Amino acid sequence: MSTTALRAARTAPSAEPARPARGLLPVVLAATFMTALDFFIVNVAVPSVQIDLRAGPAAIQWVIAGFGLALAVGLITAGRLGDRYGRRRMFGLGLALFTLASAGCGLAPTAAALIGARVLQGLAAALVGPQVLAILRTAYSGTAQARAFAMYGLTMGVGAVFGQLIGGLLIRADILGLDWRSCFLINLPVGLAALALVRRSLPESRAPERPGLDPVGAVLVTLALTGLVLPLIEGREQGWPLWTWLCLGGSVALLAAFGAHQHRFSASPLVDTRLVRERAFTTGIAAQLVFWLGQASFFLVLALYLQQGRGLDALGAGLVFTTIGGGYLLTSTCAHRLAARLGRQVVAAGALLMTLGLALIGLAAHEVGTTGSVWWLSPGLFVDGLGMGMVIAPVTTTVLARVGPQLVGSAAGLLSTVQQVGGALGIALIGIVFYEADGFPAGFVHSVAALGVLELILAALVQLLPRRT
Repeated sequence: MSTTALRAARTAPSAEPARPARGLLPVVLAATFMTALDFFIVNVAVPSVQIDLRAGPAAIQWVIAGFGLALAVGLITAGRLGDRYGRRRMFGLGLALFTLASAGCGLAPTAAALIGARVLQGLAAALVGPQVLAILRTAYSGTAQARAFAMYGLTMGVGAVFGQLIGGLLIRADILGLDWRSCFLINLPVGLAALALVRRSLPESRAPERPGLDPVGAVLVTLALTGLVLPLIEGREQGWPLWTWLCLGGSVALLAAFGAHQHRFSASPLVDTRLVRERAFTTGIAAQLVFWLGQASFFLVLALYLQQGRGLDALGAGLVFTTIGGGYLLTSTCAHRLAARLGRQVVAAGALLMTLGLALIGLAAHEVGTTGSVWWLSPGLFVDGLGMGMVIAPVTTTVLARVGPQLVGSAAGLLSTVQQVGGALGIALIGIVFYEADGFPAGFVHSVAALGVLELILAALVQLLPRRT
């Protein structure tokens, strides 16, 4: 029943171009890189922001949390807007807003202004993300589509892995005396160049049957995700006060109400129930959740260990991160070819490589203690990067490959939302493990052990995926 529905959706008429313009990939990947980079680069800028804007701990926390919260709650609705009004149009609007918000961040005179600009950045990134996935899914097919998603995964990983290094280099260079502001203003030339090419390079596409907006569903899912993500971001810092538990309980009730509304009452649901009845899609979404539970939290605890546990500055920590990037670049560039040969097992192999890498990292961290060289972590970090490169793009491709034009916006919005919620949940859970230990080195060792278990779960979970997408 569900597979038939999805196949019917795939055969619906669409405006897929026969031969995408050469500029399509550079434009959408430039936007992807900017949004991924800004999620991570802000951590490097925090000390300078505190001094320059006289920002207290609460303000700094919202500089980081405001972006993540706005991004997480806007993705599902953004996917529907692309389906209805056109993915190129919404992509261009999101890219323009993101570039404008980046200027607002770089020119912010106060901490409050910076927080507001970061929230606008998050909303703009939410508008861009699902359109990128939907455009790649509808503009390419076959091996070209696999290559496009491989480049998407490569770009995401480079932005995440090298974000700290890029930020450290920009602050160290202190271009025109801009200090931390250059971490945001660097987006302006990239964003404006990409905007100039949007109309020429990107095909316009929308769902074959123009769906409604479902305002009730949009309100329910926005409130539910806010109630879920906000306490995950704020809870540990504030000692998990009563309001965090009330928010989490309320989010469960709101998600249940959203599910009931989508299934029974909505004429045009934001999350089409045909998606959740397809095993490949639901298993792929679960695999995506498990992967991002570990990924965002690993980057956090590694940065904390290197900078606060071992005393490295942002640039020094960024250089250590490059060893992950070396492994990631090696496998992510050929992940589509590995997936063509191995099918779902490429993700399992990547997860097992990450488990091995985390084990090597944990052993090295335990051996070097607080005085040995952090570069003993490099072999494990390199192996972990190899595994990462074999997971990110193939999982994304698996989730979207069986989804047709009528459902691709909804699927892309849900996929991107799971990434953000998984990251917030992972940071909250692994953060407990990290901070409950006796010191940063011990917390780091305990955290990578827990993350290794997550990768084993991922390797087992992908066995439920179809052998070939």
